[in-house]
Parts: sequence; structure tokens; C-alpha cells
Amino acid sequence: GLNCFEPGQAQEVHAHAAADKFYLVVTGKARFILAESVREAGPGDLIVAPAGVPHGVERALERTVVLVTIAPAP
Repeated sequence: GLNCFEPGQAQEVHAHAAADKFYLVVTGKARFILAESVREAGPGDLIVAPAGVPHGVERALERTVVLVTIAPAP
């Protein structure tokens, strides 16, 4: 799917028990939570959250962040 985050917006930490989740940053910069670590990512970066690992978007750091996400159906 395609997700857009405005500066300061976040995605609550969650996990997918049986599948990996992928975030591809198209525009902007954001902080991603992966388990106990935080990683900044920008255009062209791919963030992979392995199955069972808590993950989320802590916040958009600048202008609108556009992400392509590939994840299991809810």
C-alpha cells in the first residue's frame, strides 16, 4: 500500500506474527522503530521488519513522507 505521513505523525508499534513487513521510502525522511532500535531512513531506503519483530514509524522528520508498504492482510 501507499502511506503518507505529515511531520510529527507516527504509526503505533505493532508486529505481524507470521510475515515480514517492508517499508520503501519514496520521499521525505522518517524514524522507524525495529524492536529496541530506532533507524532513520530517506528516499530509496528499504526497512525490513522480520516476522514477530515489533515495528512502527516513530515520526516523519520533514515534509510529507511517502512510503510503499508491503505487509500481510490484517
